[in-house]
Amino acid sequence: MQSLKKYRRITVKIGSALLVDRATGLKRDWLASLADDIAVLAQGGAEILVVSSGAIALGRTILGLGKRALKLEESQAAAAVGQIALAGAWSDALGKGALKSGQILLTLGDTEERRRYLNARATISTLLKMKAVPVINENDTVATSEIRYGDNDRLAARVATMMGADLLVLLSDIDGLYTAPPARDPNARFIPVVDRITPDIEAMAGAAASELSRGGMRTKLDAGKIATAAGTAMIITSGTRLSPLMAIERGERATFFRPSANPVKGYKTWIAGQLEPAGRLTVDAGAIGALTSGKSLLPAGVKLVSGNFSRGDTVAILSPEGREIARGLVAYDAADAVRIAGLKTAEIETVLGYEARSAMIHRDDLVVSHSDDIDRG
Repeated sequence: MQSLKKYRRITVKIGSALLVDRATGLKRDWLASLADDIAVLAQGGAEILVVSSGAIALGRTILGLGKRALKLEESQAAAAVGQIALAGAWSDALGKGALKSGQILLTLGDTEERRRYLNARATISTLLKMKAVPVINENDTVATSEIRYGDNDRLAARVATMMGADLLVLLSDIDGLYTAPPARDPNARFIPVVDRITPDIEAMAGAAASELSRGGMRTKLDAGKIATAAGTAMIITSGTRLSPLMAIERGERATFFRPSANPVKGYKTWIAGQLEPAGRLTVDAGAIGALTSGKSLLPAGVKLVSGNFSRGDTVAILSPEGREIARGLVAYDAADAVRIAGLKTAEIETVLGYEARSAMIHRDDLVVSHSDDIDRG
């Protein structure tokens, strides 16, 4: 297993079930042991970013709301109570190791809208320069089901790639990836290293394992695709033991996901990491060949347009079989994209009534998936 000490910037994600006990609230001993691990890595020169779930779960316990399903406004109120308690707990725990900390609460738009993405990155970068540990969570007090990340695995991957972390550690209630969910299949085999997240790897994922968490192995693999495409390695391991980061250092069981050998960088990291595309363009085999050779997507290769997107939005590009092969910033609103799909460049002006861009998505605004995963038809 990889030593954590070789990484210079590490993002660590903690799930709700690890941090909060349904009956007693915050697991202070566990948090103290994790804070000690972070202090050891920081003393070795690493910068640590924490993505911490647990605000709603902790607030629910403090308010005595029990296990019942909460209304949206109750979840938001629980988050408000839980966030202030969680921030204080992190400050105290990290402070014992002479570490400063700062709380960052993000909503979906803070990473999906370019200007806000850059602003969030600048704030977190400044905290790191000041030797403070950013403790990041989704802002559940204002997020609704329509405008939320939905899980902190993908949020952590988005933060890791936004900040150029070399490693993302997902602390979970399972010690890594298996060929099938081990709770359901006693013959499931543990996988120590994943070179690439292929459809076969994705097929091994199960559902969420705890009512306290919204994620499962599927969301962890989604996070892995975002992270590894940007050159960030990822580890999934059990967080249920004390000192879970030093457990990795000792070589205890964990799955290591290798970063891409040809990572997306800079501006394209933001495009590739977009969580939910605003629309989808299904293209033909000729367009797939053009995209994988570094060319722009022209309207002639587009066979189907779906979604209600605007010019500049991120859309997914799909093969005829429905597999995502690329993402990019579209140059047309959805209505115009429908009108010009399948047309040659010379025909666009006649249909739209004005001289328009020749490319549906320019190659500078486009990120192609691993070419060896793509079926060119």
